[in-house]
Amino acid sequence: MILVRHGQSHFNVHFAKTRIDPGIRDPQLTEEGERQAREAGERLADCGVRRIIASPYWRTLHTAEIIAEALGLPVTIDPLVRERYSYVCDIGSHRSDLSKRWPAFGFGELPERWWPETEESEEALAERCRSFRAAQLAAEGWDGLLVVSHWGFIRGLTGQAVGNGVALRFDPLKEAAVPAY
Repeated sequence: MILVRHGQSHFNVHFAKTRIDPGIRDPQLTEEGERQAREAGERLADCGVRRIIASPYWRTLHTAEIIAEALGLPVTIDPLVRERYSYVCDIGSHRSDLSKRWPAFGFGELPERWWPETEESEEALAERCRSFRAAQLAAEGWDGLLVVSHWGFIRGLTGQAVGNGVALRFDPLKEAAVPAY
């Protein structure tokens, strides 16, 4: 499977400068973030991607939309791959608002309010990562899978911190990650 961190968001710009939560709920991508997503889509064209799942946050959905257009694939939403709830940016948007913006995306059984009420512990994130990995192993569904996710989830799953728009190839059998391109 390939894991891609979403493109740069407005939260990322402010937080990188100040290390203070700027209080932006479910931030959108910057122009740079859109460029990063387009570049990822171009680079992933020859990586054997056959299926895309994305976190339900605006920044990942927009990144997935740009990549999906480049690859000609649909997008399915999976809240298991969401960010660790820790900052204001991790307050999501309601399903009804997201499905209006992305009507072609597969939102499945995503509840109207799908993000946690309180900060998610590192232990809870680790358990969510284990659940996702186990589900992919049980379904043998990782081959050809692209996951558009977040810094915290990717770090929790692979142990590696990646920048915006960066892709890692992850083998859940070996729990190993390497650059995807």
